[in-house]
Amino acid sequence: MKKSIILFFAILFINSMLFAQVDRWQQAVKYNMNIDIDVTANRFTGKQKIEYSNNSPVILTKVFYHLYFNAFQPNSSMDLRSRELGKMLVNKQPDWDGRVKDRIVNLKPDEIGYQKIVSLKMNGIPQPFKYHETILEVKLIKPIAAKSKVIFEMEFEAQVPLQVRRSGRDNPSTGVRYSMSQWYPKLCEYDYEGWHPTPYVAREFYGVWGDFDVTINIEKSYKLGATGILMNAQEIGWGYDVPGTELKTTNKTKRSWHFVGKNIHDFVWTADPDYKHLVYKMPNGGPTLHTIYNYKENNPKNDTAWATVLKAAAKALPYIEKTFGKYPYPQYSFIQGGDGGMEYPMATLLVGPSLGTVFHEWMHSWYQMMLGTNESMYVWMDEGFTTFAEDKVTAFYNKKSALQGLREALIKNPSNKNLKELIDILPEDQSDSYAGYFSLAKSGLEEPMTTHSDHYNTNFAYGNAAYSKGAVFMEQLGYIVGADVRDKILLSYYDQWRFKHPNANDFIRIAELVSGIKLDWYKEYWVSTTKTIDYKIDSLWEENGVSKIRLKRVGQMPMPIDLQLTFADGSCEMFYVPLNLMFENKPNEIPAQKREVMEEWKWTHPTYIIELKQRLTDIKIVEIDPSKRMADIDRKNNRLELNW
Repeated sequence: MKKSIILFFAILFINSMLFAQVDRWQQAVKYNMNIDIDVTANRFTGKQKIEYSNNSPVILTKVFYHLYFNAFQPNSSMDLRSRELGKMLVNKQPDWDGRVKDRIVNLKPDEIGYQKIVSLKMNGIPQPFKYHETILEVKLIKPIAAKSKVIFEMEFEAQVPLQVRRSGRDNPSTGVRYSMSQWYPKLCEYDYEGWHPTPYVAREFYGVWGDFDVTINIEKSYKLGATGILMNAQEIGWGYDVPGTELKTTNKTKRSWHFVGKNIHDFVWTADPDYKHLVYKMPNGGPTLHTIYNYKENNPKNDTAWATVLKAAAKALPYIEKTFGKYPYPQYSFIQGGDGGMEYPMATLLVGPSLGTVFHEWMHSWYQMMLGTNESMYVWMDEGFTTFAEDKVTAFYNKKSALQGLREALIKNPSNKNLKELIDILPEDQSDSYAGYFSLAKSGLEEPMTTHSDHYNTNFAYGNAAYSKGAVFMEQLGYIVGADVRDKILLSYYDQWRFKHPNANDFIRIAELVSGIKLDWYKEYWVSTTKTIDYKIDSLWEENGVSKIRLKRVGQMPMPIDLQLTFADGSCEMFYVPLNLMFENKPNEIPAQKREVMEEWKWTHPTYIIELKQRLTDIKIVEIDPSKRMADIDRKNNRLELNW
């Protein structure tokens, strides 16, 4: 009896430990910042107070801050890296970021960016610190105990650089005066893998979850958009109190804008005297949507385009929430600023009103702003998942897929052979991403997606891996487990990991639990290697009244196979060949079509034979993966038409 009781509690303890691992500890912050802007000198001073919760089981002897503006100085890591990549030609073009190029080295002293720390205290005691360009290292006089809180107080000064990358001032392409992203000293993340003091070389970002209370004091004619809720809207006006109102008058030289954002990991703001502000409140308690754009020229087409951003967002949100999870914040702002499109909590910077970019940046609210992976290490989970979601939302909004758009283009230009070839090999959904991945896989420049985002050898490889191959990961997952199951995985992932820092294994584990299929092999091959998929129809013959079809794996990555046969009478049948590493079958995705589940294909075996009772001459078409979701790099040997 005692042994049974001991065994019961042992099992209970083990199970509780397994479940506890899902909810990893994570640090927390509460920022309170007050800054004062000098719009003539393009400089500002700031006071920052942070309540930092060390929720880890580790005693911390140091902390790190990001000082992003220090990247915008001649001979910085960002500058040198861009110029070095510019020496490399990819597709006969310099491989640098077209927005950075060699612009930083040419910045004058009053055009560079910098962040300087005037003082730094922890619990009222000054702390020693050391600059590492864009990283500030603070060796604490007294360690931070595990499961404790401390208060950091900092005074700092900064100069806003000319617009180069993401943040800056006086962008000639938009006319926006200030795009203030990565503008404040930001605590680096400490997680179960340790500190992440990632230098600002090109990309990406990772931050601590917390609350932000930010007051911006700026010349009174400026109008602002930002993360969070404007707490003094009645004092400011300009549509924040009631849509359509003007900026309220003040006798003060400067105006204070007070924004608060909760449960977020970054904060962005912009400012310009000529901004225009449009507002739409979603019904039934939904978020308030803002569009803020430059209005220096009376351009009716520009007004219409930015108004369309608001209408498109309002139309898409119900679909987005149904497909990817509920948007939890009280507002979202689409703000003209930056140098392209860049996501932040409750806001995005957009160089223009292109709806493709609008949907992409908004979907980052799910894949990074709520599901906050370490972008540097798992950029494909950030950009790739977002690109996948963007395609889904765009197709919903346009009521057609990207491939349908290519078909329409071919009708207008039927002599375009390249377009015809693309249409023949691309799937209905995510067609742009598949095209990008195929280009990467055949370039000889591909690197594993486990590569740190700043350490890719080329911008070309980074971009196509992060955006295209990352999106293909998700669409191809639908091929492996079934599209409906994949969609359930996305909602379960949202439910269990939002407001946390999931990694690739966390996503795969959710996918396995929902689908019942083992998927560790898929992550290993697709993410950790550059091995490619290539299957072919090898041969067909009859033997003793039995028709046989031999398939061959040419590429190094194994996959389950959908083989569709079309017969002389017009009927179709799917022969599903699961991979032995899966230990389960995906459901029949086309219930109206007959499907036969075959014996599993061992990944060690390069060939597989399918046997069927029909005569060989009854078969008209044999096709591997008619949905084209399997990223087979050579689809020419996937389809065989038989003219007996």
